[in-house]
Amino acid sequence: MGHDVRYEFIIKGPVGPSVASVPPQLRSTPYPTGGTSLFGPVQDEADVPTVLQTIAALGLTVVEFRRLRGSIFSRR
Repeated sequence: MGHDVRYEFIIKGPVGPSVASVPPQLRSTPYPTGGTSLFGPVQDEADVPTVLQTIAALGLTVVEFRRLRGSIFSRR
């Protein structure tokens, strides 16, 4: 088991709250360019493809993702 690391997944377009909560560990917020930011802890880097597959299965398009710095309690 790895250590939780924080990631941000930028989604194309707005995402409703019921869809955004499907990856339960992620929170959502509007992204400045009109998309949606899903962010939060991911078990480890090996779990990122699983999160990406979950997002894709919801019919959402990930336009960017990145590892975030800082504590689990801060936005960045």
